Amino acid sequence: MTSDSRPVVTRFAPSPTGFLHIGGARTALFNWLFAKHHGGSFLLRIEDTDRKRSTQGAIDAILDGLDWLGLDHDGEIVYQFARAEHHAAMAKSLLDQGRAYYCYSSPEELEEMRATARAEGRPMRYDGRWRDRDPAEAPAGVDPVVRLKMPQDGETVIDDLVQGAVTVRNDQLDDMILLRADGTPTYMLSVVVDDHDMEVTHIIRGDDHLTNAFRQNQLYRALDWEPPQFAHIPLIHGPDGAKLSKRHGALGVDAYRDMGYLPEALRNYLLRLGWGHGDDEVISTAQAVEWFDLDGVGKSAARFDFVKLESLNGHYIREAASDRLVEEVVPRLEAQLGRPLTDTARRHLQQGMDGLKARAKNLVELAENAVFYVIDRPLSLTPKAEKILSPEARQRLGRLHTGLGALPAWSEAAVEEAVRVFAESESCKLGDVAQPLRAALTGSNVSPGIFEVMAVLGREESLARIADQSATA
Repeated sequence: MTSDSRPVVTRFAPSPTGFLHIGGARTALFNWLFAKHHGGSFLLRIEDTDRKRSTQGAIDAILDGLDWLGLDHDGEIVYQFARAEHHAAMAKSLLDQGRAYYCYSSPEELEEMRATARAEGRPMRYDGRWRDRDPAEAPAGVDPVVRLKMPQDGETVIDDLVQGAVTVRNDQLDDMILLRADGTPTYMLSVVVDDHDMEVTHIIRGDDHLTNAFRQNQLYRALDWEPPQFAHIPLIHGPDGAKLSKRHGALGVDAYRDMGYLPEALRNYLLRLGWGHGDDEVISTAQAVEWFDLDGVGKSAARFDFVKLESLNGHYIREAASDRLVEEVVPRLEAQLGRPLTDTARRHLQQGMDGLKARAKNLVELAENAVFYVIDRPLSLTPKAEKILSPEARQRLGRLHTGLGALPAWSEAAVEEAVRVFAESESCKLGDVAQPLRAALTGSNVSPGIFEVMAVLGREESLARIADQSATA
């Protein structure tokens, strides 16, 4: 609950001008967890007021990304552009109360203000020249904007739930524009009106929005509304401490899905970027909901680390149900092979998944490691497998083939015992038989346990693959 006993309401408000990037995903996650932890609501608003850059494709990508991450929202999606008339009406109510005014400054006057600010080495601020002037003095042919009358002395203080008390002098805040010359509302106006109407109690967002909070706070006051509580979380940086870029991992959530990360692993990783619970690294969603609160969010920028993400993802792959992993890798394998998998291939995947998932850090690796179970004979060999299969090794496989073919039962234990007995009869080490056997059965020098592989492939397929690579003396 909030300090005034209202139920907690958070929101995620992306602009649909591109994919759901990793920083936005973390912001959505923190809002979702905070709402869940406090028994509140997590709302979704699409800020589609930039009509030139907003696309349906981007909206679909954002919704798909949130769905894949498991961040379900409450209630209907709010589309900001559809509410533009209501936003404008709020600005006009401020005009009627004398809390806003028409500004007729020409583009030339504004450029002159910018030039003066540059020359003086300070940020551009509108000088308020139309704040108290009579609109009757307006020049002909200039469509006015509407500006908010901001306080000109004193301070604006934000008691931020992450940053602490943050203060700015009001003379540093100029009279911001509420309505453009064409009558359309600005971002600052639309956000405040929407957050109020959606009854948002906590605004959790990146600290690059902190400067906006000072202006938005004043707009709440001008509208006689109680501002929500703000929590500005540090941004994500790359491993080198620089602003996160594509080379660091500033990609869309869809890219992480394509790279083979599981949603629960990415959730866990994003949770730990800037928030902590003791030394815990692996945190389930249920634990995250139970433990998450804003007092665990640090003030320093988090550093993105692919090595840690891969390690965490490997943990979740090992923990995942084999049935689920089969369904995850089948489309990847079918795309690689250019054909649907047979029922036999699917059965091999199902039976062999426990051994495969122990070695993979992502689904791409898992599919690559699994491909030998589903490809057609004869197998193509890696260079290392070719080297293992020397003429001597091929001849040994030919002799082994005969012994294996006579086994009365085919199981992991039975084939292991048969290969061990064969190695003794050949007066060689077990590895001198097992490695050529692995190369023949998988086309590679690495795989799950070779006797497990033989049990999964079955008698007929195993013997056929051995025969393909065997030679008689």
